[in-house]
Amino acid sequence: MAGPVAPPRLVDAARWLWIAGACIGMVRFVAQLFDREALVSEARRQNPGLGQDQVDAGVNGGILFGLLIAVVILVAYTRLANAMARGRNWARVALTVLGAASVAFGLFRLVAWGSGAAASVGVEMTPVDLGVTVVTTALDASAVVLMHRASAHFRTRVTVDSATPRT
Repeated sequence: MAGPVAPPRLVDAARWLWIAGACIGMVRFVAQLFDREALVSEARRQNPGLGQDQVDAGVNGGILFGLLIAVVILVAYTRLANAMARGRNWARVALTVLGAASVAFGLFRLVAWGSGAAASVGVEMTPVDLGVTVVTTALDASAVVLMHRASAHFRTRVTVDSATPRT
């Protein structure tokens, strides 16, 4: 019986691009979570009647929940990327859908910033946000293209002869 086969170089590169994009996105998200002053001021703006203890409890709970979600998303992307590298077509399809949505959202953010629509509705985009958006959009688009370039890796040849009993 043959041992595990290494994925093609393009598929392996796509796997690492998916993981890198997820890590960069998570780092940006975690950095935004640790901007406690912004979170407290937003909580106060949305609920001016809350006391300081209630605001602190809400912000702490939001940070903890956000960290949990960030870890879950990173683990999901990593597992999907590894399954895709092992030749699982369902993982390639799932990553294609997620990647297309990510690229579309990234392009939407860039167009909204470039046209001034984001600023007109009060959305502030820092240079770091723009840089991360450009990088993650490029990584996701590249990963989608690379994993579809090596489509033979995702085909399995199975011959089933119903006349022959299985042993």
